[in-house]
Amino acid sequence: MEPLRVLELYSGVGGMHHALRESCIPAQVVAAIDVNTVANEVYKYNFPHTQLLAKTIEVLMEFPKVESVHPQKYTMDVENKIQEKNIEPNISFDSSTQCSGKDAILFKLETAEEIHRKNQQDSDLSVKMLKDFLEDDTDMNQYLLPPKSLLRYALLLDIVQPTCRRSVCFTKGYGSYIEGTGSVLQTAEDVQIENIYKSLTKLSQEEQITKLLMLKLRYFTPKEIANLLGFPPEFGMWDTCRIQLSCIKTLKNL
Repeated sequence: MEPLRVLELYSGVGGMHHALRESCIPAQVVAAIDVNTVANEVYKYNFPHTQLLAKTIEVLMEFPKVESVHPQKYTMDVENKIQEKNIEPNISFDSSTQCSGKDAILFKLETAEEIHRKNQQDSDLSVKMLKDFLEDDTDMNQYLLPPKSLLRYALLLDIVQPTCRRSVCFTKGYGSYIEGTGSVLQTAEDVQIENIYKSLTKLSQEEQITKLLMLKLRYFTPKEIANLLGFPPEFGMWDTCRIQLSCIKTLKNL
């Protein structure tokens, strides 16, 4: 059988390329395409002999442009999306949201069902603990969540501990956006998260920040996320990702 000739669309840092290599299927990635410059740097470092195109896939095919078919509707849709992204979440620690019943909120914005599901996932002994994927030779202070983010997004954070066996999916917005982009790690394992959140409702903002800082929450490092996603230890170029995350956090604090 002739080796497959593979065109890798939305190639990112090369996850599919690596999976294809590990599968031992006879194949050659003839080209990879992505517009993310940081991802492309990582891809080129790990797959230097693969042709990498910094283009969108639309420029390679006969797809009609949406804006040329319905220009007014396209403009309105774009403006609406921009407005939606600019809406700031108005979050407060309101004790009235804690109610009784099947969907009672225990702390944060989690229901009893969500807590039960997470506990079940953490009880699955066939899955490794997160601590098996963590770095121990890196300065983690640069990855700590700043007080402003803690106060503003405390109810939205998905918090895990090193002994957990689960996390939410990590997206390219991780480190730039909070909600739905990936879990954060509680490094103060001797602090009970339930106690921290249940005591917030009657505190001032300064006291809330003091309480939240006790959890020592931090982002996962790029290398740790790669470990969780199954990339091999030799998969490199993490300094580029570290610089990007550091820049994002710096800009957010300006």
